Amino acid sequence: MAGGSSLALSFGTMVTELLVVGGGQMGAALVSGLLDAHWALPEHVLITEVSASRRAELGQAGGLTSRYAGLQVLDGELPLAKGVIVAVKPVDVEGVCRRIDASNRPRVLSIAAGVGIRSLESWCPEGLPVVRAMPNVAALVRAGATAIAGGSAAGAEDINWATSIMGSVGRVVEVTEHLLDAVTGLSGSGPAYIFLVAEAMTEAGVLTGLPRAVAKDLVVQTLLGSARLLSETGEPAEVLRASVTSPGGTTAEGLRRLEAGGTRSAIIEAVVAAVRRSRELGPADH
Repeated sequence: MAGGSSLALSFGTMVTELLVVGGGQMGAALVSGLLDAHWALPEHVLITEVSASRRAELGQAGGLTSRYAGLQVLDGELPLAKGVIVAVKPVDVEGVCRRIDASNRPRVLSIAAGVGIRSLESWCPEGLPVVRAMPNVAALVRAGATAIAGGSAAGAEDINWATSIMGSVGRVVEVTEHLLDAVTGLSGSGPAYIFLVAEAMTEAGVLTGLPRAVAKDLVVQTLLGSARLLSETGEPAEVLRASVTSPGGTTAEGLRRLEAGGTRSAIIEAVVAAVRRSRELGPADH
């Protein structure tokens, strides 16, 4: 367990281990990952969610509170906590930060897209350690790619704390904040690029005679297997590509067509364009 100290029984004076503000998909995924990884006991984690319908979803059969006895979902209040995860929409971040109780000097981790550290620090009580994270949608299946950046008051222990949280749903890297736009364009938007490739490959399979369900299964497994080869062998992508490309063979012909169609350049341009757009949309405080 990451924290470890006991909690007071009275809710009015309780200082919980972790408060997750926002019970949407990403907030719920983080809680599920943390509890399954035994980061904390369910009764040491609180979720606060303003939407009554979403609170009902979290409490229904198969929802978080039914799967983790002791986990509570509150109706929007922000009790004392050792650590706070801000997992709300960007427009709601300022209001949340200004409501954080600084009595016990909590750490703050924000996963809100496009909200810079300078803004977070200006809205949070002065001197609180703030860490900003940029996860991607694969965190929902605990295969996420997340980059984190610490604020001016965040030390090594705060970075390790944030890393342990985001690490429950995937891989984590630390970068300086000015690189988070690049992370957004690459891994943040990256799943959409892969989904587009999957769509195109599936359509190609159907076009060449495969039933759609068969084509989809083959494409999904091909993508999974290729990712595992990259991860588990440690070989660069170009080496693995060469290893399955026989001179004059089918793969070589397919790759020739991809290169002729500008696929490599298109992917690079897509990432660069997404990074540029992230900078345009984001605040000017980083």
